[in-house]
Amino acid sequence: MRIVVSGTHASGKSTLISDFVLRHPEFVVLSDPFEMLDEADDSPSAGMFAAQLRIAAQRLGELAPADAVIAERGPIDFLAYLLATAELTGVPLDDELLARAVRITAAAMANVDLLVVLPLEARDGIHVGSDEHLALRAGMDEVLRELVDDPDVVSEPVRTVEIAGDPHARLEALEALVLRV
Repeated sequence: MRIVVSGTHASGKSTLISDFVLRHPEFVVLSDPFEMLDEADDSPSAGMFAAQLRIAAQRLGELAPADAVIAERGPIDFLAYLLATAELTGVPLDDELLARAVRITAAAMANVDLLVVLPLEARDGIHVGSDEHLALRAGMDEVLRELVDDPDVVSEPVRTVEIAGDPHARLEALEALVLRV
């Protein structure tokens, strides 16, 4: 099973994945593509998000249907960041860049069995520091929620599920989804 856990920064992705893998060591973890960047500056930018989109897409494209993998973020996350950044800055994305990003994302997401989205919910109790680019965090969350319902980005047979709640509730929900397959 190929699982992607998506969500904005500081939404609980790493916690959910590490808790899940402790119980299911047969799953290989694909870490956040940000960790693979050779960037000195970690300030959000369209170039940084486009690079991460390509990394996430390439990794998913290399998977076989029988692989047991859980990925922290997929290309859909970075498409959402690109769109949210454009909205926040008022600088629209180049049409060609956007079209290419959508094509790459859609092709890569076709290799996913389960897309788990961790939406921002105040009741989840995740503490976020002021250095976390709060406007971008909220904007990305909003755009991501729209993208998961866009059939040009995520199509059948990818199963998409939102999971909320405390870490234990999220883990139980993910395990229930995995056991149903």
